[in-house]
Amino acid sequence: MKTIIIKPLIPELNGDYLDFFDNRAFTDDNPNGPCYCTSPNQDEENIKRMVSEFKIFGVKETVRKYAVEMLNENKIQGYLAYDGELSIGWCNAADMESYVGFVPEFARENICGKTISIVCFEIAPEYRGMGIASAFIDRVCNDAKSNGYIAVEGYAKLSDKRNDFDYQGPIRLYEKAGFVEVARENGQVIMRKVL
Repeated sequence: MKTIIIKPLIPELNGDYLDFFDNRAFTDDNPNGPCYCTSPNQDEENIKRMVSEFKIFGVKETVRKYAVEMLNENKIQGYLAYDGELSIGWCNAADMESYVGFVPEFARENICGKTISIVCFEIAPEYRGMGIASAFIDRVCNDAKSNGYIAVEGYAKLSDKRNDFDYQGPIRLYEKAGFVEVARENGQVIMRKVL
């Protein structure tokens, strides 16, 4: 395996974030693309406004424009994976309260204290299957513990097979990292690790 480094997104790395989504994310025609992982940190009104601009500017250009604005306002938080200087993966992870719609309501009803939520992974196709998602989870958990969080959660979809919409990670990924199932509803499972 190559030496992969996981770094928290800071303003100095915004260019690497954009480079990843511009050039390596969803290059396998994944139906989730084009995406710059803006939706988890937007309310419905902003998402509707963004979608209304798709026909004017194009989907990728519009979503990128919103990503740039959100990055400049520090509204997108998470981690980048690097192979040397090249950004090759993204994990959207932050305080549960920073997510408007991507954290299921039943997760909020089952909260155990100050929690970091992992809501999305995207890894460049040629780097998948190399343990990068696990490395993201390890880093998120270590940072969360250092910052006084009680738990880290992921919201896996129930599925027997890998599919293109598995951007939240499968149950087995979280189990391997020591997470346990807390609740399930409507085909989604809260996976939690108490720190």
